[in-house]
Amino acid sequence: MTFSLVGYCERTGMVGMAVTTSSICVGARCVWVEAGVGAVATQNLTDPRLGSLGLDLLRKGYSAGAAVAEMVKAGAYPEHRQLGVITCDGHTAAHTGEKVYQANNEYLGENVVAIGNLLSTVEVPVAMGRAFEEDPGLHLAERLLRGLEAGKAAGGEVGKNEHSAGLTVYDKLPFALVDLRVDWHDEPAAELRRLWARYEPEMADFMDRATHPDKARAHPTTPR
Repeated sequence: MTFSLVGYCERTGMVGMAVTTSSICVGARCVWVEAGVGAVATQNLTDPRLGSLGLDLLRKGYSAGAAVAEMVKAGAYPEHRQLGVITCDGHTAAHTGEKVYQANNEYLGENVVAIGNLLSTVEVPVAMGRAFEEDPGLHLAERLLRGLEAGKAAGGEVGKNEHSAGLTVYDKLPFALVDLRVDWHDEPAAELRRLWARYEPEMADFMDRATHPDKARAHPTTPR
């Protein structure tokens, strides 16, 4: 009942994830990203502890494949789990347990992993990954969002019942450059697009406030 993608931008070093599902607050459970480390998607019958473990393994220098193998070995009920991992240099791996909801699929491409379950068609992750790969010159958040929208356009979940979504990107700092969530909405991907359009023009200013407050620009509607 979830489809997501984790991606790496070779041009900037950014890493991030986009996800949507039928249940509430998907961004609080399934999204695990760290600057200079990588990203982990953990979904289906989600165990958030696997996301934390995955980042810890990547931090210790495990490859994407080795991290997934350890996550599968360490976590209970691996047959129910679906995982996607990308490192901070674009290496990828995934796991789909034998009891993950049908239809499910994985797409491991260039600097991207797309995974999904309870899908209307197994082509959903393929469409997501290929949309992400189309224009490497775009901002990573835009590429991830386009991937999510491509998954929705390809059919999305069975019954098209998505209700929550999330978009997270880390750059070089230990806090998110982008962390947008739609916790409950009839069209969460479209609402996420609206939030990104609202946030993107102010994104650099928020970073300046943290790193160069003496030069930061204030917005009329946003407290300094």
